[in-house]
Amino acid sequence: MTERLTIRRPDDWHVHLRDGAMLSAVARYTARQFARAIIMPNLSPPVTDVAAAAAYRDRILAALPAGSDFTPLMTCYLTDAADAQEIARGFETGVWAACKLYPANATTNSAHGVTDIRALGPVLETLQRIGMPLLIHGEVTDPEVDFFDREKVFIDRTLGHLVRDFPALKIVLEHITTAEAVDFVTAAGPTVAATITPQHLHLNRNALFAGGLQPHAFCLPVVKRERHRLAVRAAAVSGSAKFFLGTDTAPHVRERKEMACGCAGIFNAPYALESYLAVFEEEGALERFEGFASEHGARFYGLPLNEGTVTLERRAVTVPDLLGAGETAVVPFHAGQTLAWQLVD
Repeated sequence: MTERLTIRRPDDWHVHLRDGAMLSAVARYTARQFARAIIMPNLSPPVTDVAAAAAYRDRILAALPAGSDFTPLMTCYLTDAADAQEIARGFETGVWAACKLYPANATTNSAHGVTDIRALGPVLETLQRIGMPLLIHGEVTDPEVDFFDREKVFIDRTLGHLVRDFPALKIVLEHITTAEAVDFVTAAGPTVAATITPQHLHLNRNALFAGGLQPHAFCLPVVKRERHRLAVRAAAVSGSAKFFLGTDTAPHVRERKEMACGCAGIFNAPYALESYLAVFEEEGALERFEGFASEHGARFYGLPLNEGTVTLERRAVTVPDLLGAGETAVVPFHAGQTLAWQLVD
C-alpha cells in the first residue's frame, strides 16, 4: 500500500477568494496547497477592467503569509458591455489570464453577467485571435428549465453553437456535473476542456437532504444524480488531459449558508488535495493524480509546469467543524469527517 505520494506542485484552476476580511482569512489555504490559481472575478462590483484586476491582485498578494510564492491568475468578468480592446490589453500586459462568462443571475454575484452570448461576437473573436481562454459557468437561467437540467440544456442550446462558431477559441467548461458534460468535452476538439471540483466527485443530490436540508452541500451547479457523479469521477481519473483540477472553493460565512435562502458555495480549499486524493485512491488511479492536479491545466493554458513538489502522507486527519470566527467563520467541506491523507508541510 502506498504510504507517501509526491507530485509536482499543483495548481487550482477555479478559486473564489472573496475580498476584505474573508480574503485575508482564506487566501492562505489556497496558497498552502497550490502554486497558482485562477481567481474568479465575481466581486461586488465585479472585476471588469484592467485597473480593477491589478488592484485585486495586489490585495490578494498582500493577504498571503510571509514568504509565500503563490501566484494569482486574474480573470475578466464579462458583461454585455465588455470592451474587446480593454480585454486584449489586459491579456497582452499579463494582468488577465482568462475571461469568465457568467450567464446573468446563474450564481453568486452574477447579476452583471451576460444576457445574450450571441451579442458578444466581437469579444469572442478577439479571445480566439489572441489565444485568451474563455471560462464558462455552463448553466441556463430559464425558469422553465428544471434546476437539475440547467447544465445539460446549456450544452444543448449554447455550448455546441459556440464551439462550432469559434473553433479556435479555448474554452473551459467549469465545474462540470453531468454525464452530458463529460461526453461533450470528451468528443470536442483540443480547444475544449473542463474543470472538476471535489464536491462533485464525492456528493450526489441525496447529500442535499440527508437527515434534513443540508445547506453546506449546496453549491452551483448543484450536485446531481448518482449516475452523473460516477461519470464525472470516471472523467477525473481517466488520465485525459481534457479534465483538470478546479476546486471552485467558495467561502461564505456560516450564517449566510444556514439562513433562509442561503448562499451557494462549498469551502474546500483547506483540504482540497486530500479530498481529491481520496477519490483517486478509491478508483485505483493514484498514478494519474499528478496529471490531473499538476499538468493538464497548465498545458491547456499554455503555461510552464511548476517546479518543486508537494508530498501527501497516509495519515488520518479530522476536518474541523468550523474554521475562523465572527465574520470569517466558515464550515469547510468534509467538516467533522476523517480523511486518510494529509499534505505534509
